[in-house]
Amino acid sequence: MSVRELHLWCDESVAKGRYYSDFYGGILVESKHLKQVNERLWAVLKKHDYRHEAKWQNVTPLVLPVYIDFMDALFDLVFEGLVKVRIMFRQSAKQAINLSAMHIEQAYHRLYYQFIKHSFGLALCNEGSTDPVYIRFYFDHLPDKDEKNAIFKSYVHALQLRPEWKRAQVNIKVEDVNEVDSARHIELQAIDVLLGALAFRLNELHRAIPDGKRRRGKRTVAKDTLYKHINKRLAQLYPNFNIGVSTGTSRPGWENRWTAPYRHWSFVPREFKVDPDRFK
Repeated sequence: MSVRELHLWCDESVAKGRYYSDFYGGILVESKHLKQVNERLWAVLKKHDYRHEAKWQNVTPLVLPVYIDFMDALFDLVFEGLVKVRIMFRQSAKQAINLSAMHIEQAYHRLYYQFIKHSFGLALCNEGSTDPVYIRFYFDHLPDKDEKNAIFKSYVHALQLRPEWKRAQVNIKVEDVNEVDSARHIELQAIDVLLGALAFRLNELHRAIPDGKRRRGKRTVAKDTLYKHINKRLAQLYPNFNIGVSTGTSRPGWENRWTAPYRHWSFVPREFKVDPDRFK
């Protein structure tokens, strides 16, 4: 019996943005492609002799060529079907209402759980097969108390007990839900840069001008240049792609939640009020 393994790296960014908040992102790679994906992403940093961790906050004019090549490598892998990418965020103007104190306290983990549960269509990842598939999760260090993080990871582990996951023989071992160091996981570095670029543009930080200045700072210009390059790659996948809305989903089976190489999900609370001052 053959056993498939899926590796899923997840990160989060910008909990509270002026226009968009609660960014979550993930990169999924099948075991059979893992070596090639790792080698090609690490090769970019080695080519440029870049010895730092690739992170959005580290983008400057001096290293902009490194980050453009790095994002090109990621999107080349997406185009070739070796990597799947999912992004989730929330429009700040749509504010959830009727939440209990517990819901508010657990908002970060609850949103993360929804991202894991739905964005990749993992319940559909094993259709047509009679063999099991196993998923390994790698979370960048979760910024919360250990006890709350442990509860969150237990819920991720328990996804395999959902009827649709059991029918599809999608399994998660308890030891395969882990927090890891992003400096040692190139996929987490790639998702950090991508999430940062999207949050930067959606919150219009590309327009920021320092106090007392008449022009944007050089670092802001470099980040805007990197975002524009990323957007061009996205337009190659989806012409006229709008980064602020959810990617379309096929009906009735929602198959492309799993099959699509790249997707955005603009999360909308079940009940919400609108703050007009938080719209662009």
